[in-house]
Amino acid sequence: MVLTITTGSGDCENVLHSTFSSRYVQTSIPRFRLPEHEIPKEAAYQIISDELMLDGNPRLNLASFVTTWMEPECDKLMMQALNKNYIDMDEYPVTTELQDRCVNIIARLFNAPVGEKDQAIGAGTVGSSEAIMLAGLAFKRKWQNKRKAEGKPYDKPNIVTGANVQVCWEKFARYFEVELKDVKLKKNYYVMDPQEAVEMVDENTICVCAILGSTYNGEFEDVKLLNDLLLKKNKKTGWDTPIHVDAASGGFIAPFLYPHLEWDFRLPLVKSINVSGHKYGLVYAGIGWVIWRGKQDLPEELVFHVNYLGADQPTFTLNFSKGASQIIAQYYQLIRLGFEGYKSVMENCQANAKFLAEEIDKIGRFDILSKDIGVPLVAFSLKNRRQHDEYEIADNLRRFGWIVPAYTMAPNAQDVSLLRVVIREDFSRTLAERLIGDLIKVLQYLDSRPPNVVEAVTQALVEKDPALKSVQEPHLKLEDIEAVAEVICQEDPTSQHLRAPEDIKSASVFDQVLNSRKAFKTWKRFALSKTNAIC
Repeated sequence: MVLTITTGSGDCENVLHSTFSSRYVQTSIPRFRLPEHEIPKEAAYQIISDELMLDGNPRLNLASFVTTWMEPECDKLMMQALNKNYIDMDEYPVTTELQDRCVNIIARLFNAPVGEKDQAIGAGTVGSSEAIMLAGLAFKRKWQNKRKAEGKPYDKPNIVTGANVQVCWEKFARYFEVELKDVKLKKNYYVMDPQEAVEMVDENTICVCAILGSTYNGEFEDVKLLNDLLLKKNKKTGWDTPIHVDAASGGFIAPFLYPHLEWDFRLPLVKSINVSGHKYGLVYAGIGWVIWRGKQDLPEELVFHVNYLGADQPTFTLNFSKGASQIIAQYYQLIRLGFEGYKSVMENCQANAKFLAEEIDKIGRFDILSKDIGVPLVAFSLKNRRQHDEYEIADNLRRFGWIVPAYTMAPNAQDVSLLRVVIREDFSRTLAERLIGDLIKVLQYLDSRPPNVVEAVTQALVEKDPALKSVQEPHLKLEDIEAVAEVICQEDPTSQHLRAPEDIKSASVFDQVLNSRKAFKTWKRFALSKTNAIC
């Protein structure tokens, strides 16, 4: 890369200065204050590019539901629209029309009751988080208006969800002062129980939220059953509690893989649906959609009208300016793929998820927690954690480049920890086979190491007596090991990893490494905080 061309005097030829031989890469640039002087554009590019190399590979980020690949033609369209501000509707009327087309296409995909020539009610958002905020505000305002008209208190609204909802629902409840009543999970039942949800509904409930594709294991909640139970309660009480469907992940899956599944506007109590265009809508991060059943479900007073951009423009968003690229990309995918194209992509994802689940099951050490009907992902949990846990597997998979999350279930199923692999459009069968091979390698590596309980207790002993760090043969006594184990178990009696001091006594590996100075150095990274976390 050339930075500058310096012309010498006399017969000297032009001298090309390489970026990596320039002074700009020989000194560190300020990180938390503005630099005093400018630098060449090539140097700025190289410095930033070099740091970004340390990021993970998006294609290997199996934690994310967000799209990481699009066709080059769509990339070109997005680049051409980078300098367009979507909110300038009068200046960019075609972009505005493309958004309206997307809203209408998605609304009809979700069976909204709109006529052939009618305009559907909805909006493009930055993602499902903003879409959920807008839908929640519409429910709150409509409930408040009704309560005011009836002369009843309207200061204590609540919303009923499962404990497995995405954090954006907690944000909505906290930011907009709505009580969140969550249905706790149960063993082997990791989604909201419709029966319990309806029992929680009272006269202050602005809506019940159902999840079409749980973040934890991809499972679809039973929206049809929820609708039927809530209809009965509304008829009995005289209330009209509605349903919102958070279809962030499943909204672009169910219509193509499970067309007969009733979860959308075919159910009378479903008044709004959000979906993430940047998940299985197959667009890069930054686009979501919220669709209302009809105009009557979006209170007019929430819609603002501005004219300082050249014409009257209705707007219902939490932000104002935003790029037009993602909207254009969504329209590209809708017309490029059509129904058959989306169906083909989703069937491919589903097939790869099934293959991966079967191969992981063959290993014989995991329980599969994801369901056949749901988001194409594989959630799996260790059957036995006496040796090692899911977090260690996730850490070691990173050595092969894979980013696989390890986490615990939502309340009250936190004792279940699991790993999750999200199958996206760009996750091929070849990658699935390689992931299985690397997972087996990680398990073999972990099996060759001492159990995590031994590592943790050893570290705890070192913390208890720092002098052990410098002693080559500490000659630790079994009574000391047992004492530390007792303390740890008392601090966390719910331990899934250290059930009793006998676990340590029976760990034959400990005798082999107890007096090893190398072992203490190797295990030094297992801090006491981790001891508390795994015991």
